[in-house]
Amino acid sequence: MDNLRTSLTAAQSNGTAIGHFNISDWVLLKAVFSAAQELKVPVVVGLSEGERGFLGVAQVAALVKSLREEQGAPIFLNADHTHSLDSAIAAAKAGFDSIVFDLSALPFEENIKQTKQAVEALKSINPMILIEGEIGNIGTGSEIHESMPDLSSELTTPEEARQYVEGTGVDILAPAVGNAHGMLQTMLKGDVKKHLDITRIREIKRASGSFLTLHGGSGTEDRDLQEAIKAGINIIHINTELRVAWRHGLEDAFAKQPREVVPYKLLPVAEEAVKQVVLARLRLFNQVQ
Repeated sequence: MDNLRTSLTAAQSNGTAIGHFNISDWVLLKAVFSAAQELKVPVVVGLSEGERGFLGVAQVAALVKSLREEQGAPIFLNADHTHSLDSAIAAAKAGFDSIVFDLSALPFEENIKQTKQAVEALKSINPMILIEGEIGNIGTGSEIHESMPDLSSELTTPEEARQYVEGTGVDILAPAVGNAHGMLQTMLKGDVKKHLDITRIREIKRASGSFLTLHGGSGTEDRDLQEAIKAGINIIHINTELRVAWRHGLEDAFAKQPREVVPYKLLPVAEEAVKQVVLARLRLFNQVQ
């Protein structure tokens, strides 16, 4: 079975991107896995430190491992937005395939210094693990915001990308290219969409020569995502869209079955709602129907 690096290499050669979907419970994991199996494409499930704290580091690693081994499916596990080396080490020891070591809030040189140390420490635990670093500002919180911050002055430059990848040894780079975590209320209705700096992505790809991740993909114009993949994006993160679908699915289940108290009779409605979002995004990223 392919590992994450070979899957990323294949996606890059094919002009596609691997979908990364955040989960925090078994319902979300089932939905993501089912969608990827239906389309027969690789997928990454990710958990932030908060999501890992809720579901459990060892527990989610065991769940993903069981799906991968029993079904022979290319499903990979990522420790998303990890802010401490101790937390990263715990994920590496649990068997995660990749770790986003995110020190983007630190000054640039300090980010390089500490990320380089983390790469060395984590590769000593598992030489196959992929480490992702982040530079620039893409905001915080995969949730519904009242307003989106103006991050235009904190975008990643090609020269910063080159220096960072060379200085740290990361396998994957997460740049700020007009993307931002979370969504606005108006985005739920499709009235407003995020737009990306495609030229910047292309220049960063050329300068860094690295795999690139787009964080904060929820609510982004489809065409922008397609053009971003052509420009060099290899992984696209979707989280808020799944959370919204999960919530709406549960609300629908409660509304249709107001007296029901059996979880396994209610939760499949949320699972199906999330699956439909994942299917739509995976079709877009992989150019499949």
